Amino acid sequence: MSEPPVRAPEARGILALARKDRNAARRALAALDLDAQVALVCEAPVAARGELLDLVPHPEALIPALPEGELTFTVKAIGLGDAAWLLAHATPEQLVASVDLDGWAGSGLTPDPERLGAWLGALVEAGEEALLRGVRSLDTELVVLWLRDRIDVVLKTNDDDFEPPVGGRTLDGQFYFRARRGGDDLDEVEAVLDALFREDYWTYFRLLQGVLWELESETQEWALRWRAGRLEDLGFPPWEEAMAIYGVLPARARDELPPAPAEAGELDWRLPIWMPRLPLSASAAHSLFRALAALGEDERRPQLLAVLALANRIAVADQLPLGDVETIPLALEKAARLASRGLDHLTVLHGLDPAAALRRSGVEHLFRVGFSLERAEAPPAAPPNEERPTRDDLAGLSDEDPDD
Repeated sequence: MSEPPVRAPEARGILALARKDRNAARRALAALDLDAQVALVCEAPVAARGELLDLVPHPEALIPALPEGELTFTVKAIGLGDAAWLLAHATPEQLVASVDLDGWAGSGLTPDPERLGAWLGALVEAGEEALLRGVRSLDTELVVLWLRDRIDVVLKTNDDDFEPPVGGRTLDGQFYFRARRGGDDLDEVEAVLDALFREDYWTYFRLLQGVLWELESETQEWALRWRAGRLEDLGFPPWEEAMAIYGVLPARARDELPPAPAEAGELDWRLPIWMPRLPLSASAAHSLFRALAALGEDERRPQLLAVLALANRIAVADQLPLGDVETIPLALEKAARLASRGLDHLTVLHGLDPAAALRRSGVEHLFRVGFSLERAEAPPAAPPNEERPTRDDLAGLSDEDPDD
């Protein structure tokens, strides 16, 4: 795996220079090519990225080059209320990914109207061009759900005695809308609808018809389906698939090595974050990292990608917030801890060196071995209070053969 051209200490150096001479810091950044500028921003702490981006000579070129997840982390660190200038340069793909990662509730099954509204509010502040680009990129079903949470819509009838709803507003004399909750000023809603009414009437018409007539359950199901497909493209599988990593192995399977060397393939999804720097060395705390350090570079790369894939599955299975910068580091730590436990178990049992055991078993199998060992040592779970299992209950289901 090639090393990024700029490391975090250089970012700190440029920030320190900016506090003394902003023009000199701008010149230092301008001397870097685009790839180096992207590396510098992504390797800097998220709290410092806004200050760095304020120094780059051409943010309109750099911001679209950021990985989708890194854009999400950066916007949230700056604050959605203050990040309009950044979203003005974001691509439609980045905007959709940001909402997919951060605009849904913790379970990942329903949109979070408040978070979604914050992203749309930031797009309103970014200007009409960015707003239209973002709203047209988002799934219509998702915007319909957001609008339905905020407004009631009434369509004017041909009856002579038609009376507009009390407090209703209209842009076209046909659709009237009013706040569903008292005290909601509807500023973002009206800005979105007004821009669409003037520039994209078909989308305006489609959204208000959706609020009026579409079944919420069906709309939510389609929004979830579109999001799930895109998250798979970013390496985040569906929850049911991700939970397979927590299948407990029977004792016999825990102790066995796979019958043939595991083949770690290349990613079939694109990485939405900057490749994290893992502590790969002979003195690393986790034996998994020590084993990875012992591999040749060609062997190491697919194994590292397998570690990232495992971390993504952990993030989904544990229902961690995908839009938070801390999520992948937390999932990576868990992946390394339990895979190392599995690796230690197999190396001792079979008299192998760690690198050989890693080649033979693969990262995910080592994680399942480590998880199974941990569960075997855990005290018995208390009887469930409900007959229906929860997702936490499902995490402990075993595929153990009762005959073993």
